[in-house]
Amino acid sequence: MSEKLQNINLNKVPNHIAIIMDGNGRWAKQQGMKRVFGHRNALTAVREAVAAASDIGSKFITLYAFSTENWNRPKLEVDALMSLLVTSLKKEVPEFQKNGIKVNSIGNIEQLPKKAREVLKEVIEKTSNNSTITLTFALSYGSREEIVNAIKNISKKVVNNEIEIKKISEKIINNHLYTFNLPDVDLMIRTSGEQRISNFLLWQMAYAELYFTEVLWPDFRKEHLFDAIIDYQNRERRFGKTSEQIDANA
Repeated sequence: MSEKLQNINLNKVPNHIAIIMDGNGRWAKQQGMKRVFGHRNALTAVREAVAAASDIGSKFITLYAFSTENWNRPKLEVDALMSLLVTSLKKEVPEFQKNGIKVNSIGNIEQLPKKAREVLKEVIEKTSNNSTITLTFALSYGSREEIVNAIKNISKKVVNNEIEIKKISEKIINNHLYTFNLPDVDLMIRTSGEQRISNFLLWQMAYAELYFTEVLWPDFRKEHLFDAIIDYQNRERRFGKTSEQIDANA
């Protein structure tokens, strides 16, 4: 057991960790290689992050794998990312099964190439009975688009008299988001030193703690996630209450 893991209170870990995996391109450039090289070398970081989350007992981890804005990148890079998604998912199935990882996805999945959709669906079905941790890939995902779609779907139900306007609540909105089957985010980690949310889980991160690290994603390892957890546990999460109220209920 690592020293950092020993310093973590396993009774106070975030239930849901979200990660913006940033820095692949810069990492590749540092190696004198093209951006695709960075994406290919990011898989170890994914495995390490999921394993670390599982080690501490977090039940959900969501990775920002491909945003709606990423479609604007050069076609060669997009094609390479989609191919990498297919090959990686296929390759990782035995590990998913061995470690009890349930695969999930959020986003406008219909925008993905047919092969990627088919493989993603197959992996989700194969791992559907796993229960150690739920690994969600945000693919062709944009939070604003997600919220707009939720509003449209709720509006249709209002027009069809399925929902009364006065009964629209946070719960109803939650139930119409891509993440209807996931809890709110407790901790969001972004690598590479950038300090932006980048249209990621805007509704779901309303009360999340944000953690930014200079580490580029391909270099991210278990110890880096443990650093984020230790930082998280040193913060006071008040949810609108005073410090005195928190202390009184401790």
